Amino acid sequence: MSGIDAILEGVPIPRMVRVRQSLVYPSVKDVALCLSEKFAEKNALSGMKPGDTVAVTAGSRGITGLPVILRTVTSEIRAAGGAPFIFPAMGSHGGATAEGQSAMLDGMGISEDTVGAPVKSSMETVTVGETQDGSPVYMDKFASEADWIVVVNRIKPHVSFRGDYESGLMKMITVGMGKGRGAESAHRMGFGKMAENVLSFAKVVMAKRRILCAVGILENPNHETAELEVLRGDEIESREPELLRRAWELYPKLCFDRLDALALDEIGKDISGTGFDTNVLGRYHTRYASGGPDITRICVLDITDKSHGNGNGLGILDFTTRRAFEKFDFEQSYPNSLTSTVPMSVKIPMVLKNDMQAIQAAIRTCNVWDMRRVRFVRVKNTVSLGEMEISESLVEEASRHPNLKIISDPYDLNFDESGNLF
Repeated sequence: MSGIDAILEGVPIPRMVRVRQSLVYPSVKDVALCLSEKFAEKNALSGMKPGDTVAVTAGSRGITGLPVILRTVTSEIRAAGGAPFIFPAMGSHGGATAEGQSAMLDGMGISEDTVGAPVKSSMETVTVGETQDGSPVYMDKFASEADWIVVVNRIKPHVSFRGDYESGLMKMITVGMGKGRGAESAHRMGFGKMAENVLSFAKVVMAKRRILCAVGILENPNHETAELEVLRGDEIESREPELLRRAWELYPKLCFDRLDALALDEIGKDISGTGFDTNVLGRYHTRYASGGPDITRICVLDITDKSHGNGNGLGILDFTTRRAFEKFDFEQSYPNSLTSTVPMSVKIPMVLKNDMQAIQAAIRTCNVWDMRRVRFVRVKNTVSLGEMEISESLVEEASRHPNLKIISDPYDLNFDESGNLF
């Protein structure tokens, strides 16, 4: 028995109870129909002439129904006489290579067959201008050569900074469409200036290139499309702050303000830019964002396959497993961190041999005298919070919470012979 085994062997893992969040959230039942109606209401494609080429953004985030949304956008463009194509608008993600970004889109079900338009992937950029402070502003070469651009993105709070424009349309224009060079330029002065840069960079692009319209997507805590908005190009700057405020109202929560330990089944770039939503767990890799619950120790058990080895976010957490560590790919993980100038997110936490030991290590180090009474929660990931597992010590509190419903009797977590959860 190793020294690590000896220290962790007797650490008790509490019995768990499954709970469900019972809030009722708005959701769009027919995304394609809703989006088509929004395009018609806004007459959003009226500025386009027959035969005009239209570049449509596709990001790297796990947006629910994104292939359907993109297919509807390209269908509307073709019906109006345009020639649409999709281009990856994800900054330096996908290992900062054209092939890597194409692979990310393909892994999310976005291809010419699924969206009805060709996918043009390149890391080549053009310089479209510079901000008042002299920062160069870049954008994807294919998009720059198109007659029009349509921006499609989810609007939500950012995981690293606060401002009127966080994750959304203006940031997609600034960082996503800017590819690796654009992302580097916008991030060069750090997240302390990002709120200012998102606005100033995007305004340069909108002044120099024709943004036809945008599709703003809001999701509810069940990871469903809650609302869709189609904005004309000249509405994006004024309307996005309002949509961000609405996104905060819809934001998912753990329903517990303080926990001793939390187990996160998985992180990944398809879940969040930092692998997990820092706002949900109250763990940040910059000092320009704050809020959320107080959690003493967090362990992460795996990296999603769709993340292609990008382990961004591991460094913000306390413990991980050998399985996750062996998936960690330097070429996939480091470019994004080097570009964003935040190395903390790709540091390696303490690596334990299996799920059981990672959980035991989190419990062992949370400084609770009676570890059998630890306030412990297990969730799949930060976008799947409709159901979760809580320790018996939280049952009384959960039973009083108006939005939580206990749906099981207490049980022991079930590990296989290798010490990993079934």
